[in-house]
Amino acid sequence: MAVQLLTQNYTNATQKNSQQHFGYLTERMYAYRDKVLDKKPYIDAERAILATESYRKHQNQPVVMKRALMLKNILEKMSIYIDDETLIVGNQASGDKDAPIFPEYTLEFVMNELDLFEKRDGDVFYITEETKDELRKLAPFWENNNLRAKAGAVLPEEVEVYMETEFFGMEGKMNSGDAHLAVNYQKLLQEGLIGFEKKTRQAKADLDLTVPESIDKYHFYDAILIVIEAVKTYANRFAKLASEMAETASPKRRKELLEIADICQHVPYRPARSFAEAVQSVWFIQCILQIESNGHSLSYGRFDQYMYPYAKADLEAGRETEDSIIERLTNLWIKTLTINKVRSQAHTFSSAGSPLYQNVTIGGQTRDKKDAVNPLSFLVLKSVAQTHLPQPNLTVRYHAGLHKAFMNEAIEVMKLGFGMPAFNNDEVIIPSFIAKGVAEEDAYDYSAIGCVETAVPGKWGYRCTGMSYMNFPKVLLITMNGGIDPASGKRFAPDYGRFTQMTSYAELKTAWDKTLRYLTRMSVIVENAIDLSLEREVPDILCSALTDDCIGRGKHLKEGGAVYDFISGLQVGIANLADSLAAIKKLVFEEKRLTTGELWDALQSDYAGERGEAIRQMLINDAPKYGNDDDYADSLVRDCYDVYVDEIAKYPNTRYGRGPIGGIRYSGTSSISANVGQGRGTLATPDGRHAGTPLAEGCSPSHNMDKKGPTSVLKSVSKLPTEEIVGGVLLNQKVNPQTLAKEEDKAKLIALLRAFFNRLHGYHIQYNVVSRETLIDAQKHPEKHRDLIVRVAGYSAFFNVLSKATQDDIIARTEHVI
Repeated sequence: MAVQLLTQNYTNATQKNSQQHFGYLTERMYAYRDKVLDKKPYIDAERAILATESYRKHQNQPVVMKRALMLKNILEKMSIYIDDETLIVGNQASGDKDAPIFPEYTLEFVMNELDLFEKRDGDVFYITEETKDELRKLAPFWENNNLRAKAGAVLPEEVEVYMETEFFGMEGKMNSGDAHLAVNYQKLLQEGLIGFEKKTRQAKADLDLTVPESIDKYHFYDAILIVIEAVKTYANRFAKLASEMAETASPKRRKELLEIADICQHVPYRPARSFAEAVQSVWFIQCILQIESNGHSLSYGRFDQYMYPYAKADLEAGRETEDSIIERLTNLWIKTLTINKVRSQAHTFSSAGSPLYQNVTIGGQTRDKKDAVNPLSFLVLKSVAQTHLPQPNLTVRYHAGLHKAFMNEAIEVMKLGFGMPAFNNDEVIIPSFIAKGVAEEDAYDYSAIGCVETAVPGKWGYRCTGMSYMNFPKVLLITMNGGIDPASGKRFAPDYGRFTQMTSYAELKTAWDKTLRYLTRMSVIVENAIDLSLEREVPDILCSALTDDCIGRGKHLKEGGAVYDFISGLQVGIANLADSLAAIKKLVFEEKRLTTGELWDALQSDYAGERGEAIRQMLINDAPKYGNDDDYADSLVRDCYDVYVDEIAKYPNTRYGRGPIGGIRYSGTSSISANVGQGRGTLATPDGRHAGTPLAEGCSPSHNMDKKGPTSVLKSVSKLPTEEIVGGVLLNQKVNPQTLAKEEDKAKLIALLRAFFNRLHGYHIQYNVVSRETLIDAQKHPEKHRDLIVRVAGYSAFFNVLSKATQDDIIARTEHVI
């Protein structure tokens, strides 16, 4: 039955053959997958009620204690349940895929959108009248009393214009926590929370309370002890529930429930003794961290490395088989999909598809520079292929010596057409980390975080990327307009000259340099204000405890507790900037086919009329384009991007000098779906793009402007300052499934990838293996394509939950032939 149903979901022969290659879910996991997918996502008020109850009771407590006592109250009282199909337990909300509310961050957008959640074009949530009433009762307590309100009060007057216009895209940062990291799961499994508890007790005992800073450390340590006990209580609640359910269960299910009860009595408080315990321990923490804070991109780290010893031991002892391990893995991936997050309508424009970006990294190299692929690496691929879900976000670490059979299997997964795995390149990332001061053995141990960004799991602070957006095409328009944003009419920067009065490209480049540096400085002011507000108002205690070396330093993550702390913003519309600059330089200043006035007027009118359209076609057809290995366009964007790279490096983050190695900023292009949201507020650009339409995504070329095939795209991308874009260089490519139908086609793709990574030093690449015809049919007949998953940016999402604008953007991407 499961085989037949799953096979029906893959109409393309290439995808069907690849699915048969990996096999199918067990009957119970297929039923569980179906159950979770069919569940409507509701807004859940329970966490908000319990958080408010605790905050009211403990208003006089230090903030770290307030946060710890809040989590304790939630974990002790929240609803728990065990699905009949599952072997793993732990829930974030009252139901699978329901979204908890986090009032300590904000209730503003929730109250404003109470009656709109079900009416959204994409990212729809449902809400009952009872839930609306519960949230209305809580709202008065949180008015001017949460992160959103307090961060807003801290922001200097000088940056008000950017917040009013949402220029830096800070909506998500003021409404939620940080995350964007992976905690030390390896240490958790080896030592259990009891090991962290012992270290905390010893650190507290060693404090000299006559030293002023020891007072804060004292309370931080108490907070850690409270949350560890709370996690233990949460796990024991599931042990009790499983035992109770076993009394009336069938003999087979009774045995499973008693095993669950035994496991939950042991982990995560004590070290894992088996693969089953290791999976449960990791899931408990993954889930609870997202109850503590609603920051996304909380990732699993190098899953195949820290989990393999448990799989190996159980396989050798006969406690597990490959099939039973795969079933536990598929169970974990389905559980991962149950985590959900509601964003404001404005935030959904840059995070379409309700993504949580929970990344699993496999492959790469060991800390002693050997190929890290092991048998569990293959089983992870197989299990992800069987579940065919947008979560977890799977990343393969590539290096020149990557296991050939493993590479082949990764491409087989890619052929399934759900945008995974993505590839990150050791040959670029490891040296860039070492150059920034990361210890060599740690650099070799990095993992993907969220989309394509990278960090050392268990040792890195928050937000390795995902700070403010820098909309490059809009910056260009502001530059051309003498520092005034043409869309809002507000002044964003000083007047460094108007395009209509310029007589050379050099003048424009000089104005660009000054404008971009000014706006970069403004973005840092905004980031610092919000970062300091997060530090003061909503520190995460459990997450800090599980990250080295917060306990040793007596500091939570926002205070500088991590070993490393580097962050980056997101630069959006790189290809639009490249094509715009090339068009201006060639057509206006070199060939003089357009005057500055003619081009500016065409932009302001969105290319209206016959003359406007003629100018637009000239810009599109007669100027060099990024993505075609054309040095003219590629060098222009490199020169302009270098300005940002140089400027952002001048400004340390708020943890600089407080403990971590680094404490600095660098660049990143992981723009998620911000290209759609940022495009909405950007007028027509000199590349021929219409006003309000999406910008180019990541560092990928503009739609259908890459005319010379995939090799030329890879060469253009490789000319960016990749070694300095340490926050991630996101490259999305799309191919028709038929182009990978034969073994020789797959071999061509592998050769192309190896050339990109080994010779061109590419940072990252991922593929949508789906035809334009399938996407168009899914847009017209969504009921026929429930399981259609696409790569949106550095993550995958179900096509049907995306807004039409995001769907259209994906449909419009260039479809390459390998």
